[in-house]
Amino acid sequence: MKQKHIRIGTRGSPLAIVQANQVRKQLVQANPELQMPELITIKTTGDQITNRLLADIGGKGLFTKEIEQALMDDEIDIAVHSMKDVETKIPGDLVIDCFLKREDPRDALLGAKSINRLPKGARIGTSSIRRSAQLLSIRPDVQISLLRGNIDTRLKKLDAGKIDAMILAIAGLKRIGQEDRIDAPLQPTEFLPAVSQGVIGIQRRLSDINTANFLAPINHVPTSICVAAERSMLEALDGSCRTPIGGLAIIERDNINLSGMLVWPDGSGLKSFAYVGKIHEPVLLGQIVGDELRKLAGPKFFEELM
Repeated sequence: MKQKHIRIGTRGSPLAIVQANQVRKQLVQANPELQMPELITIKTTGDQITNRLLADIGGKGLFTKEIEQALMDDEIDIAVHSMKDVETKIPGDLVIDCFLKREDPRDALLGAKSINRLPKGARIGTSSIRRSAQLLSIRPDVQISLLRGNIDTRLKKLDAGKIDAMILAIAGLKRIGQEDRIDAPLQPTEFLPAVSQGVIGIQRRLSDINTANFLAPINHVPTSICVAAERSMLEALDGSCRTPIGGLAIIERDNINLSGMLVWPDGSGLKSFAYVGKIHEPVLLGQIVGDELRKLAGPKFFEELM
């Protein structure tokens, strides 16, 4: 295959750069004929507005829109995303069909040993409506403090005593070498992560078959199956940043176990459902779980939160 120079588009945060470098390293290892790919950092709207909830300023697409536009404009060849930030509907001439092996998908509590041990009225930092809603369903007495910015910025706020504790994704902490800050991993049985949390996805132009051939060897098939199930569930729920939704798929031999959850932003009315499907039918499984959750929640939930 002819040697090619691949341009990788990424956000400019420390975590995003680490993730893009993971992709670059695996690409070169799998394709020795490749030149060292170039990293191109792209500032997204989500990176620029850090004092408001994502739900109030446009949702998940704020972290991907500018990067996807650069891909469509042929300014980059691939885009590296945290899949939990990617909306279920993406531009028709783009595709995400390559995923690195999933990192630990769980959330973690920093600043306390467990949710139940938090002091009464504790100030908990998060920018995620899913995390705050699940937390309030367990501890309705705590106060939620808006926490945006990169991981180091958030850790400084905790260290300065501006908040009592916070919740972050284990995957991000591990990738930037801060896993020692974790005080308590939150088990999915009590605290479901975001759909596709811990997964790095690689987006390309649908027409770019040459790049697809370079990406194929680094795609982790079990991860791609789990992502398909989880995102199918999210699509069935028509989930947005205003709807607190969690989901996690786990492969068990020839089956996939998919757990889903939704809850009102104030922590009330939590509904959960889990179902087992065949490994070759992840999209169908996601639709089944999503449809059942939609029934459990009732029409009022979606009318008021969409």
